[in-house]
Amino acid sequence: MRVALAASTVLFLVGCTGNRVAEEARPATPVASAGSVVRNDPALDALIPKDAVIEKLAGDFQFTEGPLWRGEDRLWFSDVQGNVVREWSPKGVVEILRPAGYDGSDAPAGAFIGPNGMIAGKDGTVLLCQHGNRRIVTISADRKVSTLVDKFEGKRFNSPNDLVYRSDGSLYFTDPPYGLTGGDEDKKKELKFNGVFRYADGKVTLLAKDLTRPNGIALSPDEKTLYVANSDEKRKIWMRYDVQGGKLANPKVFADVTSDSAEGAPDGMKVDAKGNVYATGPGGIRVFSAEGKLLGMIKPTEVPANCNWGDDGRSLYMTARTGLYRIKLAVEGKKPIYGLH
Repeated sequence: MRVALAASTVLFLVGCTGNRVAEEARPATPVASAGSVVRNDPALDALIPKDAVIEKLAGDFQFTEGPLWRGEDRLWFSDVQGNVVREWSPKGVVEILRPAGYDGSDAPAGAFIGPNGMIAGKDGTVLLCQHGNRRIVTISADRKVSTLVDKFEGKRFNSPNDLVYRSDGSLYFTDPPYGLTGGDEDKKKELKFNGVFRYADGKVTLLAKDLTRPNGIALSPDEKTLYVANSDEKRKIWMRYDVQGGKLANPKVFADVTSDSAEGAPDGMKVDAKGNVYATGPGGIRVFSAEGKLLGMIKPTEVPANCNWGDDGRSLYMTARTGLYRIKLAVEGKKPIYGLH
């Protein structure tokens, strides 16, 4: 669904302004609902009001990912194929920020070498997964970029994809091969597996290597459970693990949608304050109870790849293929360890 621009919409000239490049202004409120909500269980009504509307906030990007609320009515999000990080504001203005996800110039057009998952760090910093650069970086408040972690046992990561902080300061992240243009067969691939890792006290620990395409990652509110999405067309599942100190135990399949032929695969996910899981996957965002019961689906007009909380903590922002979407809920999201709300 393409939302028509209002007559008063202003076009900004594209040009560098420090770390920003202004783009086209877009309306903050769509004319009609940009999608639908499927209700499989009455319990969903306590999470998503019956009159909730999916809004399309901006569009015409390449492949959106990694939304992160930055406060002061700003949202950052990645364009993986466009190799840029963008900032959206409710005024309808979208700007390109620096840096991107790949500093080289030899990647083929359309490759997934750009930035991906983002989370807030200490003192106003942002942690960003860079596919093509094969690392996680820290972006300081003045936009300086420094490498946080890029290797395991002396070997470069494949392409860090998504990440989540635990309250003890440890960082959990996934490392599929999507940033390597040749995938698992790429000659640049140094690790023989696609892993789930923990980074703490300057040390990287391998937690799991049994998933072929580890992708989205999230922690339960009590931090006793870690959820990991597997974006493999042959095994479209979400796993859950018990967090025991610095290790994972008791792996179990949380949900399996391998038989679902709709577009999309398990990808980014978030958890609300009550422990419900909002998992992007085939056809939309599945809302599961903490026990794995499907409560319903949020279905914007494009298949979402990731989501995150924003505004007062009750709005779910969704990055879906070429667009940015939002739905206002009745429940707060799990509060980030670091952040602005």
